[in-house]
Amino acid sequence: MNLRSLSYFVAVAEELNISRAAEKLNMSQPPLSTQIKNLEYDLNTTLFIRGKRQLMLTESGQLLYRRAKEIINLADKAEEEILALTKGLGGTITIGLTEGMSPDIVAEWISGFMKKHSKVRFRILDGNSDDLTEKLLSGIVSLAFITAPCNQSLLNSFAVGTEKMSVLMRSDHPLASLPGDTLDVTDIVNEPLIVPSRKADIDTIYKWFRATKKEPNIVCEMDSYLDAAALSGRGIGISIFPKTSYVPSASLVAKELTGKNKNVEYLFVWRKGHPLPTIEETFIDYIKDIVGA
Repeated sequence: MNLRSLSYFVAVAEELNISRAAEKLNMSQPPLSTQIKNLEYDLNTTLFIRGKRQLMLTESGQLLYRRAKEIINLADKAEEEILALTKGLGGTITIGLTEGMSPDIVAEWISGFMKKHSKVRFRILDGNSDDLTEKLLSGIVSLAFITAPCNQSLLNSFAVGTEKMSVLMRSDHPLASLPGDTLDVTDIVNEPLIVPSRKADIDTIYKWFRATKKEPNIVCEMDSYLDAAALSGRGIGISIFPKTSYVPSASLVAKELTGKNKNVEYLFVWRKGHPLPTIEETFIDYIKDIVGA
């Protein structure tokens, strides 16, 4: 086996069609078929079950595919590390960010990291925590800043901060005129609520209301904190979101929710079992040093 033959095999395994794989590799079909047959001969096993229209991986083929991907990724990583030694760390880091305090925190990380590595560039994708988890698992992003909880069996994670949950309402709402900067869950019973669309967040809000023996009056579920603020400004309801998602406005008032479990924990996450480029591993180590993870 060599890297070229493994690359050919991976292309065929992903396309499950010799013609499409050959097109992807910019080569003709006969030489690619020969490469796969030679690989099967060298390994003394059958890697594909040949069907009329498409191939299927055998058990041996599935094992080789997993190992081949790891070997190719490690080879690419070794090349990146050698280039980094000679030319300096460079490339683009793609990060998924949820709203709330994450943009402010990550902005500090990016600023500090770019001072150390001036050739590094960043690409930011927004979304709620569930959307970003899907993007991680599908490979659209490699790193993400989300809210807890996360699937520990699929993702590596470490905590990077917490903040209070707050309610956001029109300045002429009766609750806005109450003294102090905080409210209790009992204060918002029967109020129409605009809440994050993430199931885990909705489940948490239902737990808060159990002590009141009433269910929350949820009228709208939303991904965007800014859109939720706009609806609150129109009097549709009061929004429940992390405190730093609040955009200062004369027409809106934000108050923290008091009591236990009224905060949100932020996590920095990446996919388990998938080697990362050196540039992304270096960024993770940089963040760990900052937060003491």
